[in-house]
Amino acid sequence: MRLTVIGCAGSFPGPASAASSYLLQSEDAEGRTWNVLLDLGNGALGPLQRVLDPSELDALGLSHLHADHVADVSALYVYLKYRPDRPAAHERQRRGPLAVHGPFGTASRLGAAYGLTAGESMSDHLAVHVWRPDRPVRVGPMTLIPVAVEHPVPAYGVRVEGPSDHDPARTVTLAYSGDTDACAGLDELADGVDVLLAEASFVEGRDDGVDGIHLTGRRAGEAAARGRVGRLVLTHIPAWNAPGVGLAEARGVYEGPIELAAPGVVVVI
Repeated sequence: MRLTVIGCAGSFPGPASAASSYLLQSEDAEGRTWNVLLDLGNGALGPLQRVLDPSELDALGLSHLHADHVADVSALYVYLKYRPDRPAAHERQRRGPLAVHGPFGTASRLGAAYGLTAGESMSDHLAVHVWRPDRPVRVGPMTLIPVAVEHPVPAYGVRVEGPSDHDPARTVTLAYSGDTDACAGLDELADGVDVLLAEASFVEGRDDGVDGIHLTGRRAGEAAARGRVGRLVLTHIPAWNAPGVGLAEARGVYEGPIELAAPGVVVVI
């Protein structure tokens, strides 16, 4: 299983990155590559096309419905619906519209963002499903497990299990925090995972009076330490944060390997 960072800017696109979007890929026993995208925020469809033809996506998981995580779904719909030379082979393999998993209200929110009128639907190309924590989603060799987390709107982190790129007989796990403050859901996500992809939007001392929205680097590091995470990748860092502050905070409380997400970075698990 491999993670490619498509966009990692926090809360809005930055000068060096689109907003949140992360591609997970894994091969099945027949050698077919399966492609799962987690979030598709402002500006992310552009850099996604450098890595993958969007028509080759097998599933899209949306952590929550803020624009910096879903805005480019409208652009994806245009791409899937109107591209004149869209490749049909992969669409036949996928057998129907692209599966989109998200919180309750995803279909109506995406429709409103695109500007659908009464009676119109995106269902010809996007099949929307509501996350259920008791119902894992299987996509080829990968399994997606949503976990509710703490944010001002309904939000989920996602644990993704799949075969190791180094040893396909071994199952590995990546956890994506989505947007969250420290909470029981974050600890559930982080427990024993090989890689924790955690947001670190806030800064200790600057944002102490704001609860229930985002993590600091320190709080992300503490969750990684409690979960005995193999590797921590910090993401969703706004352009107005001083460079490296979240990394320094996390290193003060977590002794494992840490890195900052950046567009194009590939994490092999």
